[in-house]
Amino acid sequence: MSILTTDEQLERFALAPGFRTTATACGLKKSGALDLLMVWSDAPCAAAGLFTTNRVQAAPVLLDREALSSAAGRIRGVVANAGCANAVTGDRGMADARRMQAVAAAAVGAAPEEMLVLSTGVIGVFLDMDKVERGIATLHSPAGLSGAGEAARAIITTDTRPKVATTEVRLPDGMVTISGFAKGAGMIHPNMATMLAVITTDAKAGPVRLDRALRAAVAGSFNRISVDGDMSTNDTVLLLASGASGQAVTDAEEPAFTAALREVCASLAKQIARDGEGATRLVELRVTGATTTAQAHRVGDSIACSPLVKTAIHGNDPNWGRILAAAGYSGEPIEPARVRLWFGEGDELQLLDWGLPAEFDKSQASLLLQRDPAVIHLDLGLGEAGSVVWTCDFSAEYVRINADYTT
Repeated sequence: MSILTTDEQLERFALAPGFRTTATACGLKKSGALDLLMVWSDAPCAAAGLFTTNRVQAAPVLLDREALSSAAGRIRGVVANAGCANAVTGDRGMADARRMQAVAAAAVGAAPEEMLVLSTGVIGVFLDMDKVERGIATLHSPAGLSGAGEAARAIITTDTRPKVATTEVRLPDGMVTISGFAKGAGMIHPNMATMLAVITTDAKAGPVRLDRALRAAVAGSFNRISVDGDMSTNDTVLLLASGASGQAVTDAEEPAFTAALREVCASLAKQIARDGEGATRLVELRVTGATTTAQAHRVGDSIACSPLVKTAIHGNDPNWGRILAAAGYSGEPIEPARVRLWFGEGDELQLLDWGLPAEFDKSQASLLLQRDPAVIHLDLGLGEAGSVVWTCDFSAEYVRINADYTT
């Protein structure tokens, strides 16, 4: 799977069998671009969702938690808008989310609690419900733009392009598809999902099994990315199973299904990190030699969040001291004298050897940082556990985008 979605991939992109999708421009985005979409099935789907752990949570996050609980994981679809986060909007925001849910559900003949809602955009702004309701009417009419690629376009904000991923997995009686799209470029930092994503499958699986698979997949994908260290109020990843293939995910098949789901999630996660606001390359941080996977993740996360590390990578500056310093303030009890560091795929160039500087060609190190992805491997020398974290470089363009986001 590619780091970023090409136009050709987007043109071919489709959700799993059993799902329909449409998109439109209802006027929430000042640019007039696509900003409203719906994904639905003609029959109830099993569903699971994970949400932001930010204590400040948008109305759609609260509503979706409620819907998944009240519908016992049986959902008909998702309606989503870009251009307004509907976050920090109080009672009116919750009422608007419920109205959006009810209007979309009615359009496909579903009960309100069978429709999930996603919103993304500026915090502290009320939804223009007149535009949303007219848009939903368009979505379920011949004027709506059908196609999963259009839906993937409609959800993006500061993204430079949509993110999509598809794979297949063989179960004993046949193949099933897992296919999804995501948005995210800024305010990206893990502790759940750090963006919006809708993932579909035609496998037969109950809500409990889907929830278990999704949690495992997210732990190794969306929870391993960071663009800027800021966690959103709206982060949501949804998994819907139509069962259209007739192929059931049993206990025996669950590991293979989860692995395939993780593959899709990891592709989307890396696409988000690569498309970070102002980014020019993906950065893959490999931390090995840890006592536990959690320790390796925390060290990698600390490095991924360092503006000094990320700006050095942007400038192709092999200033490895910044990497070691970020590892040192991770809160983990690392031993500096045991640490080793390499740049490049396959540990092409060693920069640090058992806590001491190694002789290396700075021009080669600089070239290795220019690669996409730029690979950095830090071994802590403490144990056998490891983890991978994906981030991106930090450019002046990130500041420009975020300095005047609302003005």
